[in-house]
Amino acid sequence: MDRIAQIKQLLLATPNDSFLKHALGLEYIKINDDAAARQQFEELLANEPGYVGSYYQLGKLLERAGDNAGALKVYETGMAMAKAGNERHAYNELQSAYEELAY
Repeated sequence: MDRIAQIKQLLLATPNDSFLKHALGLEYIKINDDAAARQQFEELLANEPGYVGSYYQLGKLLERAGDNAGALKVYETGMAMAKAGNERHAYNELQSAYEELAY
C-alpha cells in the first residue's frame, strides 16, 4: 500500500486528525498533485486554524499557481496564528516566505 493509501486508511479511523491531514497534503505535493494538496490544507485550516505549519505549505501552493495575492494573505494569517500561539519558529518561516514574495 502506498503512503497516500495508508494515510487515508488511518483517516478513516480518526477523520479529524490534523497531523494526518497535513501529512496527506505533503504526500500530494510529492506526486505533484497540487490541487489535492491545496484542498487538504484548506480543509485542515478551516477546521483547525491554529495548525500553523499548513499555512506555509498552502502559501507555497498558491505561489506555484500564480496566486501571489492569495499566498500573501495566507502567510499573513499564518503569522497572526503563529504569533497568537507563541510559535516563533513557524512565525519566522512564514515571515520569510512573505517577505520573499512581497519584496
